[in-house]
Amino acid sequence: MAARVLGQGYAYLLTAMTHRDEHLSLGPSSLVDIGVHTIILDTVAYAELCDRYNDGHFLHHVPAVEFKQDGTVLRTARLVAAEGWVVDLPLWADAAQCSPCHPGNDSH
Repeated sequence: MAARVLGQGYAYLLTAMTHRDEHLSLGPSSLVDIGVHTIILDTVAYAELCDRYNDGHFLHHVPAVEFKQDGTVLRTARLVAAEGWVVDLPLWADAAQCSPCHPGNDSH
């Protein structure tokens, strides 16, 4: 389970980096968000990831105060799949609580 969550966290972050400056308001599910937080807390490795895959731009973490109920999670999962990542749909299925990320911001 941990490897699945971490893998989906990477797929989400790399997709968000690919779409930097597009203001898509992407957001992971609650489970995928655990993987994202695990990745970003290793700040040295995360900075290197941003350098390599985000043209040296740091993808900041800007959580919103409340959850949205606007379909963000499933829209994000579809974009992750369109980028060629395998989406582990059961980990994205808690979409009723989407998403803890700041709306309209190119950050996580």
